[in-house]
Amino acid sequence: MATYLITGANRGIGYEYCRQLQARGETVVAVCRTPSPELEELGVRIEAGVDITSEAAIASLVERLGDLAIDGLIHNAGLYEATSLETLDAQSLRRQFEVNAIGPLRLTRALLDHLHPGAKVILMTSRMGSIDDNSSGGSYGYRMSKVALCMAGKSLAIDLRPRAIAVALLHPGLVSTRMTGFTAHGITPEQSVRGLLERIDALTLETSGTFWHANGQELPW
Repeated sequence: MATYLITGANRGIGYEYCRQLQARGETVVAVCRTPSPELEELGVRIEAGVDITSEAAIASLVERLGDLAIDGLIHNAGLYEATSLETLDAQSLRRQFEVNAIGPLRLTRALLDHLHPGAKVILMTSRMGSIDDNSSGGSYGYRMSKVALCMAGKSLAIDLRPRAIAVALLHPGLVSTRMTGFTAHGITPEQSVRGLLERIDALTLETSGTFWHANGQELPW
């Protein structure tokens, strides 16, 4: 039985990670700002009141975790705000960078002592963070912040290799969640997380630092 810590765990993909991991017998630590009734009903350990953009909140979480060893650190918390060239908003850009790129890096550093050799760090990014895959433009804050997260993940894979900790950058696919307006064109969180867990289970030091779609396709940078 492994221990997984998931951020952004109160709904959508984060909640589904918690549900599926618990169902297969893993220990789950669900981190969020405010727990949802669905998350509370799961009966997993919940660490609420955690804003990953806050150094104080991160420090409080680390203190509450004590000496807990973490096998899988899944950075799922994310923020999408529409920012076109016409509606460019510098504050929105900064918010998305803080949540999507800087927060996961801060939290990984803060939890290093909880990650033992063989542990895995999972960064939930997006193919919208692929420069090569960008054929539609727009979404400046989200795209830029996810590119930054991908670069952070690549550096983490190099820096954590001596500790025998592997890093994956994962795209969940187009998923029907609140973030995507519950699009009718998306797959369900259940389908997405099933594929994501397959990628996580297959992750090794040899594949550390690579960028994958939940369906098993390696994505371009």
